[in-house]
Amino acid sequence: MPPLPWKTLTTREIYRNPWMRLREDIAEMPTGKTTLYGVCEIGRAVGVLPFVDADHVMMVRQYRYVWGEAHRWEIPTGGAHVGEALEDAAQRELMEEIGYRAGSLTHINTHYTSKSICHESADIYIGRDLVPAGAPPDDTEDIEVAILPFAKVLDLVLSSEIRDAMSVIAILWAARN
Repeated sequence: MPPLPWKTLTTREIYRNPWMRLREDIAEMPTGKTTLYGVCEIGRAVGVLPFVDADHVMMVRQYRYVWGEAHRWEIPTGGAHVGEALEDAAQRELMEEIGYRAGSLTHINTHYTSKSICHESADIYIGRDLVPAGAPPDDTEDIEVAILPFAKVLDLVLSSEIRDAMSVIAILWAARN
């Protein structure tokens, strides 16, 4: 039998900005005990593994403030705007980050980015038949773009050099399929 749900007794907003909201809940567990629970609400994210041809993909790297790193390759990713179709968000991210649209997008995965404290889901696509179509990048983005052999990108995942969850899932999925 699955575990019983918890009941939210109170909720209070702690912080909000255009990209996320942090709230603090008091929740009652099935045992009757209460607990304090912090939840970070982020929304929907999208990512695309763009294939240039059967053996090469476009990857990006940028400074990642939280980890203080700028050397790890990743797939183009970003947040979907409220009310924006996920495929439209995926195409927008491709145009902003690599200057291309995908002639075909195949949805391969929906996952929770952090199941315990973040309310965010991510949708991953494989992009093929790339067509030049640029869009201005976000103000905070300074992105390096490269075409890399897929075999090398897979090796970077297997050696834990690529650590971004959306990238890892997309690359392992593509390697298996």
